[in-house]
Amino acid sequence: MAKVIDYFFGVGSPWAFIGLDAFSELASRHGAVIRPHVICLIEDNGGIYSRNRPEARRAYWTKDLKRWAFLRGKTLNFENRAALSDPTPAGFMVIAAIEDGLDWLGLTRALQTAFWTDAADIGQSEVRQAIASSVGIDGAKLEERAKAEATQSIWRSNIESAKKSGVFGLPTFRYEDELYWGQDSLPFLERHLNGEKIAV
Repeated sequence: MAKVIDYFFGVGSPWAFIGLDAFSELASRHGAVIRPHVICLIEDNGGIYSRNRPEARRAYWTKDLKRWAFLRGKTLNFENRAALSDPTPAGFMVIAAIEDGLDWLGLTRALQTAFWTDAADIGQSEVRQAIASSVGIDGAKLEERAKAEATQSIWRSNIESAKKSGVFGLPTFRYEDELYWGQDSLPFLERHLNGEKIAV
């Protein structure tokens, strides 16, 4: 039976962007199936947006992001971020791709790279559609699906499911009901996939 990893993430999460390739490669090495759940931070469970943290913690957060981005071979662009729209609608597009059996992983990678490396405004519909089209997906059709109530319902259901599971931050990986928060926890996930779950 194939190993299944639940993947809780958001397109606008820099940590999800930094760890995406490392995670997908890990899953591939182990022949694991990724079951994606697009969500936001779960504040009711203790998730804290960086804008709500003290300045000292935000400053460290930025440095840590840059360190990990370097290690993962990613480029982060922090310029003009305040002028960018809310990237949440890009997550709806990814949900639509998942539901339609399309390359949601490739779309997620393209959207996150556009947002975090190119500082593209993926909150804008025409920008999202162009990005989808660049990875071989009909952007206009997918955008229409993303705005549908069925897609919005999945978004809300994902968040409720994540909340009940104890998820709070992004990304979070769940394997055999064990949660691993953050892309820096991938080594622990890999040990678990190898049958070496660390008892705590």
